[in-house]
Order: sequence, then structure tokens, then C-alpha cells
Amino acid sequence: MTALVRLRLDISYDGSDFAGWARQPGQRTVQGTIEDALARLLRLDPPPVLTVAGRTDAGVHARGQVAHLVVPVAAYSVINGTMPRRLAGLLPPDVRVWRVSVAPEGFDARFSALSRRYVYRVGDDPVGVEPLRRHDVLWHPRPLNLDRMNAAAGLLLGEHDFAAYCRKREGATTIRRLLRYEWERESRHIAAATVQADAFCHSMVRALVGAMLMVGDGRREIEWPSEVLAARVRDSAVNVAPARGLSLEEISYPDDEGLAQRAQETRRVRTLNATADPSSCAS
Repeated sequence: MTALVRLRLDISYDGSDFAGWARQPGQRTVQGTIEDALARLLRLDPPPVLTVAGRTDAGVHARGQVAHLVVPVAAYSVINGTMPRRLAGLLPPDVRVWRVSVAPEGFDARFSALSRRYVYRVGDDPVGVEPLRRHDVLWHPRPLNLDRMNAAAGLLLGEHDFAAYCRKREGATTIRRLLRYEWERESRHIAAATVQADAFCHSMVRALVGAMLMVGDGRREIEWPSEVLAARVRDSAVNVAPARGLSLEEISYPDDEGLAQRAQETRRVRTLNATADPSSCAS
């Protein structure tokens, strides 16, 4: 039998010109781009398949993405220690693999994760966004009151059914545990939302941001986002914020000894007040 090794990849990318993470026929995707580069480097046909911690949508960026793959030991041993540098010569400038390491026993990039942390940036200068930041900052033409937004965001923390803020997928749960949702000023006219959860369902982060923008500019009351949450149905009044302001910043994992147990726990079907299955993408 062929000896295999599981590798962890730490990745960042500018999502502006990608049709999301997941490989799609005829589309330029982050997964497809990296897998094709790995296939050339490792001389593997078909290309190895990456398992990712959080599948991002078209236009979403990442500074702290994590993925794993399984490759033959013989292929990896030839280039051990030089993979990031060699991949840099094969990858386009809008995606980088910063680190490649042998994964600890039990590691699964997706199921071993404890949480995902995203940041969404919004510029509320009435003139617009600095042109050099146009790909990672959303322009909101109305001034934002962050005290109101933080008061509303605090009402959403904890484990809930976030169906009102998710695009429902057949057979997938919308129950999530929101660990952190805070807004702060990075500069005078740029507000940044830090959103952290054990997992996110499809479009959840951007829907949460869209709801808070309506509170921040005074169009909705502070209690409105929590009232929407309690209804547990998708609300057409919640606008999903555009992808360009969103960046995946960090994936958190337990100590090596807890990786396998965490992966086993998170594969279970989630119900309220029970352990969860984080199968989802965040966007």
C-alpha cells in the first residue's frame, strides 16, 4: 500500500477575482488554483483534493484560511521544507500558501475547528472609500452609530437558530453559536465588525452585517435584529452585505490531544443545546 501523509496548509487570498473557494467547472476558484499548483509541484494526476475550514463565497477574502490534503509520502519527501517557496512560483499573486506542515494525528481542517473569526470593514465617509481600499472596504453613504450597533449585536450572542440570517440548504442545520460580534473604529471613517462563531451557515456573516448597518444609520431600532432572529425565517428586510468587505481572519483549533475528539463531536447533527455539526460556508 502507498504510504500517505496529511498536510496542513495556511493560506491567504484576495477574493476579488475568484468565484469563491470551491472548485467549479469553468470558473476561477481558490481551491482549483491551489490544487492545480499542488498537482504540478507534487506531480500528481488527478490533483490532490483540499478540505477547507471555511468555504468562502465569490469576492470574500482570507488572511487565515486553513486546509488539509493527503498525499503520498514519497511525493512530499522530495520537496519537504520548500513547498511554500516553490508554490509561490506557481501561484498567481492574489493567493499565497504561507506554511505547509505535517498535520497532527486526528487533525481535520474543517471538523477539528473550534471557531472561525471574520472581520467586515465598512467606510462611512460621505465622500466614499479610499480608492486603494475599494476591494476590502464597503462604502456606506450614511454615518454609523457604533454604540447602537454594538447594543444590537450583543442581543444575538449565544446559541440560536440563525435561519433568519442564513440561506437554507437542504439537510443542513442553521443552529450556530455566535461567540463574538463587536464593532469598532479602525480609523475615523472605517468601522470594522469582528464576528466569531463555532461555525457559520451560508451568507450568515454578511446578513448579520446588513442588519446592523440598518441599526447603525437609524433606519431600524436596536431590538430589530433580535426580533428577526426570534422569527427563525428568512426576512427579506435583511440585506446581505456585499462580499468585498469580508475577510476570514482566523481558524481556532484545540490542542493536538483534542483534535480527534473535536472532529467527532462536530460531525453530530446539531440541535439547540446540543453539540454541533459545523458543515457550512461563511460569507
